Amino acid sequence: MTPAASDATVNPDQLRVLFATSECTPLVKTGGLADVSAALPAALGALGQDIRILLPGYREVLAQLPHSREIARIAPLAEVPGARLLLEQRAAGVPLIVLDCPELYDRSGGPYQTDAGVDWPDNALRFGLLSRVAALLGSSGSPLDWQPQVVHCNDWQTALAPAYLHYAPGAGAATLLTVHNLAFQGIFEPGLVAALGLPPDCYGTDGVEYYGKLSFLKAGLQFADAISTVSPGYAREIQGAALGFGLHGLLSWRKDALYGILNGIDTGLWNPATDPLIECHYSADTLAAKAGNKRVLQRRLGLASEREVPLFAVVSRLTEQKGLDWLLEITPQLLALPAQLVLLGGGDPQLERGFLALAHSHPQQVSATIGFDEPLAHMIEAGADVFLMPSRFEPCGMNQMYSQRYGTPPIVRATGGLADTVVDCNPATLADGSASGFVFHDPSAQALLAAIERAAGAWRDSASWRALQRNGMARDFSWVASARRYTGIYAQLAAQR
Repeated sequence: MTPAASDATVNPDQLRVLFATSECTPLVKTGGLADVSAALPAALGALGQDIRILLPGYREVLAQLPHSREIARIAPLAEVPGARLLLEQRAAGVPLIVLDCPELYDRSGGPYQTDAGVDWPDNALRFGLLSRVAALLGSSGSPLDWQPQVVHCNDWQTALAPAYLHYAPGAGAATLLTVHNLAFQGIFEPGLVAALGLPPDCYGTDGVEYYGKLSFLKAGLQFADAISTVSPGYAREIQGAALGFGLHGLLSWRKDALYGILNGIDTGLWNPATDPLIECHYSADTLAAKAGNKRVLQRRLGLASEREVPLFAVVSRLTEQKGLDWLLEITPQLLALPAQLVLLGGGDPQLERGFLALAHSHPQQVSATIGFDEPLAHMIEAGADVFLMPSRFEPCGMNQMYSQRYGTPPIVRATGGLADTVVDCNPATLADGSASGFVFHDPSAQALLAAIERAAGAWRDSASWRALQRNGMARDFSWVASARRYTGIYAQLAAQR
Protein backbone atom coordinates (compact mmCIF):
# COMPACT_ATOMS: atom_id res chain seq x y z
CA MET A 1 0.00 0.00 0.00
CA THR A 2 1.05 3.54 -0.60
CA PRO A 3 1.20 5.83 2.47
CA ALA A 4 -1.90 7.62 1.19
CA ALA A 5 -3.92 4.44 1.58
CA SER A 6 -3.79 4.71 5.35
CA ASP A 7 -3.92 8.48 5.87
CA ALA A 8 -5.63 9.30 9.17
CA THR A 9 -6.93 12.65 7.88
CA VAL A 10 -9.43 13.14 5.08
CA ASN A 11 -8.92 15.71 2.37
CA PRO A 12 -12.35 16.36 0.80
CA ASP A 13 -10.63 18.09 -2.12
CA GLN A 14 -9.11 14.79 -3.24
CA LEU A 15 -10.70 11.54 -2.15
CA ARG A 16 -9.83 8.17 -3.64
CA VAL A 17 -13.00 6.56 -5.01
CA LEU A 18 -13.57 3.31 -6.93
CA PHE A 19 -16.72 3.53 -9.06
CA ALA A 20 -17.86 -0.05 -9.71
CA THR A 21 -20.42 -0.50 -12.49
CA SER A 22 -21.68 -3.09 -14.95
CA GLU A 23 -21.94 -0.70 -17.91
CA CYS A 24 -20.45 2.59 -19.07
CA THR A 25 -21.05 4.54 -22.25
CA PRO A 26 -19.69 4.55 -24.92
CA LEU A 27 -18.18 1.11 -24.27
CA VAL A 28 -21.34 -0.78 -23.27
CA LYS A 29 -24.87 0.47 -22.66
CA THR A 30 -28.32 -0.96 -21.98
CA GLY A 31 -29.81 2.03 -20.13
CA GLY A 32 -29.28 5.14 -18.07
CA LEU A 33 -26.74 3.48 -15.74
CA ALA A 34 -24.20 3.59 -18.58
CA ASP A 35 -24.68 7.35 -19.01
CA VAL A 36 -24.32 7.94 -15.27
CA SER A 37 -21.19 5.75 -15.13
CA ALA A 38 -19.51 7.94 -17.73
CA ALA A 39 -20.73 11.38 -16.69
CA LEU A 40 -20.64 11.27 -12.88
CA PRO A 41 -17.01 10.06 -12.55
CA ALA A 42 -15.97 12.70 -15.10
CA ALA A 43 -17.74 15.39 -13.06
CA LEU A 44 -16.12 14.10 -9.86
CA GLY A 45 -12.72 14.14 -11.54
CA ALA A 46 -13.31 17.72 -12.63
CA LEU A 47 -13.86 18.56 -8.95
CA GLY A 48 -10.43 17.14 -8.13
CA GLN A 49 -11.38 13.67 -6.88
CA ASP A 50 -9.05 10.71 -7.57
CA ILE A 51 -11.63 8.38 -9.12
CA ARG A 52 -11.32 5.17 -11.12
CA ILE A 53 -14.00 3.09 -12.84
CA LEU A 54 -14.17 -0.71 -12.51
CA LEU A 55 -15.97 -2.39 -15.43
CA PRO A 56 -16.32 -6.02 -16.64
CA GLY A 57 -14.28 -6.91 -19.72
CA TYR A 58 -17.16 -7.89 -21.97
CA ARG A 59 -16.15 -8.83 -25.50
CA GLU A 60 -17.40 -5.52 -26.90
CA VAL A 61 -15.50 -3.57 -24.22
CA LEU A 62 -12.13 -5.25 -24.84
CA ALA A 63 -12.57 -4.82 -28.61
CA GLN A 64 -12.59 -1.04 -28.05
CA LEU A 65 -9.53 -1.06 -25.74
CA PRO A 66 -6.70 -2.70 -27.71
CA HIS A 67 -3.96 -0.81 -25.84
CA SER A 68 -4.98 -1.56 -22.23
CA ARG A 69 -2.24 -3.11 -20.09
CA GLU A 70 -2.30 -5.71 -17.35
CA ILE A 71 -1.76 -4.33 -13.83
CA ALA A 72 -2.69 -7.30 -11.60
CA ARG A 73 -4.00 -10.84 -11.43
CA ILE A 74 -6.85 -12.01 -9.19
CA ALA A 75 -6.85 -15.56 -7.79
CA PRO A 76 -10.00 -17.74 -7.91
CA LEU A 77 -12.29 -17.92 -4.89
CA ALA A 78 -14.61 -20.91 -4.36
CA GLU A 79 -16.38 -21.29 -7.73
CA VAL A 80 -15.61 -17.72 -8.83
CA PRO A 81 -12.80 -17.89 -11.40
CA GLY A 82 -9.67 -15.77 -11.37
CA ALA A 83 -9.16 -12.76 -13.61
CA ARG A 84 -6.76 -10.13 -14.86
CA LEU A 85 -7.03 -6.40 -14.18
CA LEU A 86 -6.32 -4.18 -17.17
CA LEU A 87 -5.77 -0.43 -17.02
CA GLU A 88 -6.92 1.99 -19.69
CA GLN A 89 -6.07 5.69 -19.49
CA ARG A 90 -9.14 7.23 -21.07
CA ALA A 91 -9.30 10.46 -23.03
CA ALA A 92 -12.01 11.66 -20.62
CA GLY A 93 -9.39 11.65 -17.88
CA VAL A 94 -10.90 8.97 -15.60
CA PRO A 95 -8.77 5.80 -15.49
CA LEU A 96 -10.65 2.63 -16.32
CA ILE A 97 -9.88 -0.70 -14.62
CA VAL A 98 -11.23 -3.56 -16.75
CA LEU A 99 -11.94 -6.96 -15.22
CA ASP A 100 -10.80 -9.49 -17.82
CA CYS A 101 -12.24 -12.98 -17.32
CA PRO A 102 -12.95 -14.64 -20.68
CA GLU A 103 -14.77 -17.54 -19.01
CA LEU A 104 -17.46 -15.15 -17.78
CA TYR A 105 -17.43 -12.19 -20.16
CA ASP A 106 -16.08 -13.21 -23.58
CA ARG A 107 -19.36 -14.06 -25.29
CA SER A 108 -21.86 -12.62 -27.74
CA GLY A 109 -25.08 -11.09 -26.48
CA GLY A 110 -25.61 -8.33 -23.95
CA PRO A 111 -24.15 -7.71 -20.52
CA TYR A 112 -27.00 -9.49 -18.75
CA GLN A 113 -28.75 -11.59 -21.38
CA THR A 114 -28.15 -13.85 -24.37
CA ASP A 115 -28.94 -12.80 -27.93
CA ALA A 116 -32.33 -14.45 -27.38
CA GLY A 117 -33.09 -12.13 -24.44
CA VAL A 118 -32.66 -14.78 -21.71
CA ASP A 119 -30.65 -14.04 -18.56
CA TRP A 120 -27.19 -15.61 -18.57
CA PRO A 121 -27.45 -18.68 -16.29
CA ASP A 122 -24.15 -17.79 -14.57
CA ASN A 123 -25.00 -14.15 -13.81
CA ALA A 124 -24.45 -14.77 -10.11
CA LEU A 125 -20.83 -15.72 -10.78
CA ARG A 126 -20.34 -13.02 -13.41
CA PHE A 127 -21.40 -10.21 -11.10
CA GLY A 128 -20.21 -11.98 -8.00
CA LEU A 129 -16.72 -11.65 -9.48
CA LEU A 130 -17.28 -7.96 -10.22
CA SER A 131 -18.48 -7.36 -6.65
CA ARG A 132 -15.68 -9.41 -5.13
CA VAL A 133 -12.99 -7.51 -7.06
CA ALA A 134 -14.53 -4.16 -6.11
CA ALA A 135 -14.34 -5.24 -2.47
CA LEU A 136 -10.81 -6.61 -2.85
CA LEU A 137 -9.53 -3.34 -4.31
CA GLY A 138 -11.05 -1.56 -1.32
CA SER A 139 -9.37 -3.87 1.20
CA SER A 140 -5.89 -4.27 2.68
CA GLY A 141 -5.48 -7.33 0.45
CA SER A 142 -5.62 -5.29 -2.76
CA PRO A 143 -2.98 -6.16 -5.37
CA LEU A 144 -2.75 -2.46 -6.35
CA ASP A 145 -0.79 0.33 -4.66
CA TRP A 146 -3.79 2.61 -5.16
CA GLN A 147 -6.50 1.88 -2.57
CA PRO A 148 -9.82 3.74 -2.52
CA GLN A 149 -11.26 5.31 0.60
CA VAL A 150 -14.76 4.72 -0.78
CA VAL A 151 -16.12 2.00 -3.06
CA HIS A 152 -19.16 3.39 -4.90
CA CYS A 153 -21.36 0.48 -6.05
CA ASN A 154 -24.19 0.71 -8.56
CA ASP A 155 -27.30 -1.49 -8.66
CA TRP A 156 -27.46 -5.21 -7.90
CA GLN A 157 -24.56 -6.13 -10.18
CA THR A 158 -22.05 -4.65 -7.72
CA ALA A 159 -24.17 -4.71 -4.55
CA LEU A 160 -22.46 -7.79 -3.11
CA ALA A 161 -19.26 -5.76 -2.63
CA PRO A 162 -20.36 -4.29 0.74
CA ALA A 163 -21.06 -7.84 1.97
CA TYR A 164 -17.63 -9.07 0.86
CA LEU A 165 -16.04 -6.11 2.65
CA HIS A 166 -18.15 -6.65 5.76
CA TYR A 167 -16.91 -10.22 6.13
CA ALA A 168 -13.30 -9.55 5.07
CA PRO A 169 -10.61 -9.39 7.76
CA GLY A 170 -8.94 -6.06 8.45
CA ALA A 171 -9.99 -2.51 7.67
CA GLY A 172 -11.51 -1.70 4.32
CA ALA A 173 -12.96 1.15 2.34
CA ALA A 174 -16.33 2.66 3.14
CA THR A 175 -19.13 1.74 0.75
CA LEU A 176 -21.90 3.67 -0.97
CA LEU A 177 -24.59 1.83 -2.95
CA THR A 178 -26.59 3.74 -5.54
CA VAL A 179 -29.95 2.20 -6.48
CA HIS A 180 -30.82 3.16 -10.03
CA ASN A 181 -33.87 0.88 -10.19
CA LEU A 182 -35.09 -1.13 -7.21
CA ALA A 183 -37.11 -3.47 -9.44
CA PHE A 184 -33.93 -5.32 -10.47
CA GLN A 185 -32.56 -7.13 -7.43
CA GLY A 186 -30.19 -9.93 -8.50
CA ILE A 187 -32.03 -12.83 -6.86
CA PHE A 188 -30.49 -16.33 -6.98
CA GLU A 189 -30.67 -19.71 -5.31
CA PRO A 190 -29.26 -19.86 -1.75
CA GLY A 191 -26.78 -22.59 -2.68
CA LEU A 192 -24.74 -19.96 -4.48
CA VAL A 193 -23.66 -18.41 -1.18
CA ALA A 194 -20.88 -21.00 -0.87
CA ALA A 195 -20.09 -20.85 -4.60
CA LEU A 196 -19.46 -17.12 -4.23
CA GLY A 197 -17.05 -17.63 -1.35
CA LEU A 198 -19.26 -15.98 1.27
CA PRO A 199 -19.41 -17.40 4.83
CA PRO A 200 -22.44 -19.55 5.73
CA ASP A 201 -23.47 -17.22 8.56
CA CYS A 202 -24.12 -14.39 6.06
CA TYR A 203 -27.29 -16.19 4.98
CA GLY A 204 -29.90 -14.78 7.33
CA THR A 205 -32.46 -12.01 7.57
CA ASP A 206 -29.73 -9.62 8.76
CA GLY A 207 -27.51 -10.68 5.86
CA VAL A 208 -27.97 -11.64 2.22
CA GLU A 209 -31.11 -13.78 2.61
CA TYR A 210 -34.29 -12.48 0.98
CA TYR A 211 -37.48 -14.58 1.18
CA GLY A 212 -35.53 -17.83 0.97
CA LYS A 213 -33.22 -16.65 -1.80
CA LEU A 214 -29.88 -14.86 -2.11
CA SER A 215 -30.32 -11.23 -3.14
CA PHE A 216 -27.35 -9.15 -4.25
CA LEU A 217 -29.32 -5.92 -3.82
CA LYS A 218 -30.59 -6.85 -0.36
CA ALA A 219 -26.97 -7.56 0.63
CA GLY A 220 -25.89 -4.12 -0.50
CA LEU A 221 -28.76 -2.36 1.25
CA GLN A 222 -27.96 -4.28 4.42
CA PHE A 223 -24.19 -3.74 4.52
CA ALA A 224 -23.41 -0.52 2.61
CA ASP A 225 -22.35 2.38 4.83
CA ALA A 226 -24.65 4.68 2.85
CA ILE A 227 -27.33 4.29 0.18
CA SER A 228 -28.33 6.74 -2.51
CA THR A 229 -31.02 6.80 -5.15
CA VAL A 230 -31.16 8.88 -8.29
CA SER A 231 -33.78 11.42 -7.24
CA PRO A 232 -35.25 12.77 -3.99
CA GLY A 233 -38.73 11.65 -5.01
CA TYR A 234 -37.65 8.07 -5.61
CA ALA A 235 -35.86 7.97 -2.25
CA ARG A 236 -39.20 8.71 -0.59
CA GLU A 237 -41.24 6.36 -2.79
CA ILE A 238 -39.12 3.24 -2.22
CA GLN A 239 -39.71 3.43 1.53
CA GLY A 240 -43.39 2.56 0.89
CA ALA A 241 -44.94 -0.75 -0.10
CA ALA A 242 -46.15 0.40 -3.53
CA LEU A 243 -42.66 0.96 -4.98
CA GLY A 244 -40.49 -0.74 -2.37
CA PHE A 245 -40.57 -4.12 -4.18
CA GLY A 246 -40.40 -5.97 -0.88
CA LEU A 247 -37.42 -3.97 0.39
CA HIS A 248 -39.32 -0.99 1.77
CA GLY A 249 -39.00 -2.16 5.36
CA LEU A 250 -35.22 -2.36 5.15
CA LEU A 251 -35.01 0.97 3.33
CA SER A 252 -37.24 2.66 5.89
CA TRP A 253 -35.09 1.21 8.67
CA ARG A 254 -31.99 2.64 6.95
CA LYS A 255 -33.57 5.99 6.10
CA ASP A 256 -30.92 7.95 8.03
CA ALA A 257 -28.28 6.57 5.63
CA LEU A 258 -30.46 7.04 2.52
CA TYR A 259 -29.90 10.00 0.18
CA GLY A 260 -31.87 11.10 -2.87
CA ILE A 261 -29.50 12.78 -5.35
CA LEU A 262 -30.85 13.76 -8.73
CA ASN A 263 -28.92 12.49 -11.73
CA GLY A 264 -27.49 15.05 -14.11
CA ILE A 265 -26.97 14.87 -17.84
CA ASP A 266 -23.94 15.45 -20.04
CA THR A 267 -24.66 19.02 -21.13
CA GLY A 268 -21.76 18.96 -23.57
CA LEU A 269 -23.08 15.90 -25.39
CA TRP A 270 -26.71 17.04 -25.20
CA ASN A 271 -26.57 20.61 -26.50
CA PRO A 272 -28.76 21.64 -29.46
CA ALA A 273 -26.39 24.52 -30.26
CA THR A 274 -23.48 22.17 -30.98
CA ASP A 275 -24.89 18.62 -31.32
CA PRO A 276 -23.13 17.02 -34.33
CA LEU A 277 -25.95 14.47 -34.69
CA ILE A 278 -28.67 16.98 -35.61
CA GLU A 279 -29.12 18.89 -38.86
CA CYS A 280 -30.04 22.37 -37.63
CA HIS A 281 -28.38 23.86 -34.57
CA TYR A 282 -30.37 26.23 -32.38
CA SER A 283 -30.58 27.81 -28.93
CA ALA A 284 -33.21 29.48 -26.78
CA ASP A 285 -32.58 32.65 -28.79
CA THR A 286 -32.88 30.94 -32.19
CA LEU A 287 -35.76 28.52 -31.62
CA ALA A 288 -37.19 29.08 -35.09
CA ALA A 289 -34.32 26.96 -36.43
CA LYS A 290 -35.67 23.95 -34.50
CA ALA A 291 -38.36 23.52 -37.17
CA GLY A 292 -35.70 22.40 -39.63
CA ASN A 293 -35.02 19.34 -37.48
CA LYS A 294 -38.72 18.44 -37.57
CA ARG A 295 -38.67 18.48 -41.38
CA VAL A 296 -35.52 16.34 -41.46
CA LEU A 297 -37.00 13.83 -39.01
CA GLN A 298 -40.29 13.57 -40.91
CA ARG A 299 -38.43 13.04 -44.17
CA ARG A 300 -36.10 10.38 -42.73
CA LEU A 301 -38.96 8.41 -41.15
CA GLY A 302 -41.36 8.70 -44.08
CA LEU A 303 -43.93 10.83 -42.28
CA ALA A 304 -46.00 13.51 -43.96
CA SER A 305 -44.16 16.85 -43.98
CA GLU A 306 -46.73 18.58 -41.82
CA ARG A 307 -45.84 21.85 -40.10
CA GLU A 308 -49.27 22.45 -38.61
CA VAL A 309 -49.62 19.27 -36.54
CA PRO A 310 -47.67 18.53 -33.35
CA LEU A 311 -45.13 15.70 -33.45
CA PHE A 312 -45.08 13.59 -30.26
CA ALA A 313 -42.10 11.34 -29.55
CA VAL A 314 -40.95 8.42 -27.40
CA VAL A 315 -37.39 7.13 -26.89
CA SER A 316 -37.62 4.37 -24.34
CA ARG A 317 -37.37 0.76 -23.32
CA LEU A 318 -40.73 -0.77 -24.15
CA THR A 319 -41.82 -2.13 -20.78
CA GLU A 320 -44.86 -1.94 -18.54
CA GLN A 321 -42.91 0.35 -16.21
CA LYS A 322 -42.78 3.02 -18.90
CA GLY A 323 -46.58 3.25 -19.26
CA LEU A 324 -46.44 2.76 -23.01
CA ASP A 325 -49.38 0.35 -22.96
CA TRP A 326 -51.44 3.42 -21.99
CA LEU A 327 -50.07 5.25 -25.03
CA LEU A 328 -50.94 2.32 -27.28
CA GLU A 329 -54.48 2.37 -25.89
CA ILE A 330 -55.12 6.04 -26.67
CA THR A 331 -53.12 6.41 -29.91
CA PRO A 332 -56.31 6.59 -32.05
CA GLN A 333 -57.40 9.69 -30.11
CA LEU A 334 -53.89 11.17 -30.34
CA LEU A 335 -53.79 10.75 -34.12
CA ALA A 336 -57.27 12.26 -34.43
CA LEU A 337 -56.14 15.56 -32.83
CA PRO A 338 -54.50 15.51 -35.49
CA ALA A 339 -50.91 14.67 -34.52
CA GLN A 340 -47.93 12.51 -35.45
CA LEU A 341 -46.07 9.97 -33.31
CA VAL A 342 -42.45 8.80 -33.49
CA LEU A 343 -41.18 5.91 -31.37
CA LEU A 344 -37.67 4.51 -30.87
CA GLY A 345 -37.06 1.61 -28.51
CA GLY A 346 -37.35 -2.08 -27.87
CA GLY A 347 -38.34 -4.57 -25.22
CA ASP A 348 -41.71 -6.19 -24.66
CA PRO A 349 -42.61 -8.12 -27.86
CA GLN A 350 -46.31 -7.32 -27.50
CA LEU A 351 -45.63 -3.58 -27.29
CA GLU A 352 -43.20 -3.80 -30.20
CA ARG A 353 -45.87 -5.52 -32.33
CA GLY A 354 -48.50 -2.98 -31.30
CA PHE A 355 -46.46 0.06 -32.32
CA LEU A 356 -45.23 -1.59 -35.53
CA ALA A 357 -48.83 -2.35 -36.47
CA LEU A 358 -49.77 1.29 -35.88
CA ALA A 359 -46.92 2.46 -38.08
CA HIS A 360 -47.97 0.02 -40.79
CA SER A 361 -51.61 1.19 -40.73
CA HIS A 362 -50.79 4.92 -40.41
CA PRO A 363 -47.49 5.38 -42.31
CA GLN A 364 -47.96 9.13 -42.73
CA GLN A 365 -48.59 9.69 -39.02
CA VAL A 366 -46.70 7.03 -37.07
CA SER A 367 -43.11 5.77 -37.19
CA ALA A 368 -41.83 2.93 -34.98
CA THR A 369 -38.14 2.01 -34.95
CA ILE A 370 -37.40 -1.09 -32.86
CA GLY A 371 -33.96 -1.17 -31.23
CA PHE A 372 -31.69 1.68 -30.24
CA ASP A 373 -30.00 4.22 -32.49
CA GLU A 374 -28.05 7.00 -30.73
CA PRO A 375 -28.00 9.45 -33.70
CA LEU A 376 -31.73 8.94 -34.24
CA ALA A 377 -32.36 9.56 -30.51
CA HIS A 378 -30.69 12.98 -30.85
CA MET A 379 -32.64 13.73 -34.04
CA ILE A 380 -35.90 12.87 -32.27
CA GLU A 381 -35.14 15.12 -29.30
CA ALA A 382 -34.39 17.98 -31.68
CA GLY A 383 -37.17 17.33 -34.19
CA ALA A 384 -40.16 16.48 -31.98
CA ASP A 385 -42.53 19.05 -30.55
CA VAL A 386 -43.47 17.10 -27.41
CA PHE A 387 -41.77 14.19 -25.61
CA LEU A 388 -43.78 11.44 -23.86
CA MET A 389 -42.70 9.73 -20.60
CA PRO A 390 -45.88 8.35 -18.97
CA SER A 391 -44.02 6.04 -16.56
CA ARG A 392 -45.74 4.08 -13.82
CA PHE A 393 -42.56 4.69 -11.83
CA GLU A 394 -39.28 6.35 -12.79
CA PRO A 395 -36.29 6.46 -10.42
CA CYS A 396 -34.86 9.45 -12.26
CA GLY A 397 -35.17 9.45 -16.02
CA MET A 398 -32.90 11.40 -18.34
CA ASN A 399 -34.91 11.93 -21.51
CA GLN A 400 -37.20 14.42 -19.78
CA MET A 401 -34.07 16.48 -19.04
CA TYR A 402 -32.69 16.06 -22.57
CA SER A 403 -36.09 17.15 -23.90
CA GLN A 404 -36.25 20.33 -21.85
CA ARG A 405 -32.71 21.19 -22.94
CA TYR A 406 -33.79 20.71 -26.58
CA GLY A 407 -36.91 22.86 -26.28
CA THR A 408 -39.16 19.79 -26.54
CA PRO A 409 -41.51 20.03 -23.53
CA PRO A 410 -42.13 16.61 -21.96
CA ILE A 411 -45.36 15.03 -20.78
CA VAL A 412 -44.64 13.00 -17.63
CA ARG A 413 -46.46 11.26 -14.83
CA ALA A 414 -45.83 12.66 -11.35
CA THR A 415 -43.48 9.99 -10.05
CA GLY A 416 -39.85 9.79 -8.90
CA GLY A 417 -37.39 11.91 -10.83
CA LEU A 418 -40.03 13.00 -13.34
CA ALA A 419 -41.89 14.89 -10.62
CA ASP A 420 -38.57 16.34 -9.42
CA THR A 421 -37.55 17.72 -12.82
CA VAL A 422 -40.68 18.84 -14.68
CA VAL A 423 -42.96 21.73 -13.67
CA ASP A 424 -46.52 21.48 -14.96
CA CYS A 425 -47.63 24.13 -17.44
CA ASN A 426 -50.58 26.17 -16.18
CA PRO A 427 -51.39 29.90 -16.05
CA ALA A 428 -49.61 30.37 -12.72
CA THR A 429 -46.38 28.58 -13.70
CA LEU A 430 -46.34 30.27 -17.10
CA ALA A 431 -46.65 33.62 -15.33
CA ASP A 432 -43.81 32.93 -12.89
CA GLY A 433 -41.55 31.39 -15.53
CA SER A 434 -41.28 27.92 -13.98
CA ALA A 435 -43.46 25.90 -16.39
CA SER A 436 -41.39 23.37 -18.35
CA GLY A 437 -43.74 20.55 -19.39
CA PHE A 438 -47.00 18.76 -18.62
CA VAL A 439 -47.55 16.59 -15.55
CA PHE A 440 -50.40 14.15 -14.91
CA HIS A 441 -51.05 12.17 -11.74
CA ASP A 442 -53.49 9.30 -12.19
CA PRO A 443 -51.87 6.08 -13.49
CA SER A 444 -54.23 5.65 -16.43
CA ALA A 445 -54.53 5.98 -20.19
CA GLN A 446 -57.23 8.63 -19.84
CA ALA A 447 -55.04 10.83 -17.64
CA LEU A 448 -52.27 10.55 -20.23
CA LEU A 449 -54.71 11.49 -23.00
CA ALA A 450 -55.87 14.56 -21.06
CA ALA A 451 -52.24 15.70 -20.70
CA ILE A 452 -51.65 15.15 -24.43
CA GLU A 453 -54.72 17.22 -25.26
CA ARG A 454 -53.50 20.01 -22.95
CA ALA A 455 -50.09 19.95 -24.65
CA ALA A 456 -51.62 20.02 -28.14
CA GLY A 457 -53.72 23.03 -27.17
CA ALA A 458 -50.71 24.86 -25.71
CA TRP A 459 -48.63 24.07 -28.82
CA ARG A 460 -51.11 26.04 -30.92
CA ASP A 461 -50.50 29.16 -28.79
CA SER A 462 -47.11 30.07 -30.25
CA ALA A 463 -46.23 32.80 -27.70
CA SER A 464 -46.94 30.57 -24.68
CA TRP A 465 -45.18 27.64 -26.34
CA ARG A 466 -42.03 29.68 -26.94
CA ALA A 467 -42.05 30.74 -23.28
CA LEU A 468 -42.47 27.11 -22.20
CA GLN A 469 -39.57 26.02 -24.42
CA ARG A 470 -37.26 28.75 -23.13
CA ASN A 471 -38.10 27.93 -19.51
CA GLY A 472 -37.01 24.34 -20.02
CA MET A 473 -33.87 25.28 -21.93
CA ALA A 474 -32.81 27.63 -19.13
CA ARG A 475 -32.78 24.89 -16.47
CA ASP A 476 -29.44 23.58 -15.23
CA PHE A 477 -29.36 19.77 -15.37
CA SER A 478 -25.56 19.47 -15.36
CA TRP A 479 -23.74 17.03 -13.07
CA VAL A 480 -21.96 19.73 -11.06
CA ALA A 481 -24.42 20.04 -8.16
CA SER A 482 -24.90 16.27 -7.90
CA ALA A 483 -21.16 15.60 -8.01
CA ARG A 484 -20.66 18.04 -5.13
CA ARG A 485 -23.28 16.21 -3.08
CA TYR A 486 -21.58 12.87 -3.73
CA THR A 487 -18.25 14.40 -2.75
CA GLY A 488 -19.77 15.46 0.56
CA ILE A 489 -21.01 11.92 1.23
CA TYR A 490 -17.63 10.43 0.29
CA ALA A 491 -15.85 12.78 2.70
CA GLN A 492 -18.23 11.93 5.51
CA LEU A 493 -17.84 8.17 4.92
CA ALA A 494 -14.05 8.39 4.65
CA ALA A 495 -13.87 10.41 7.88
CA GLN A 496 -15.97 7.81 9.69
CA ARG A 497 -13.52 5.12 8.58
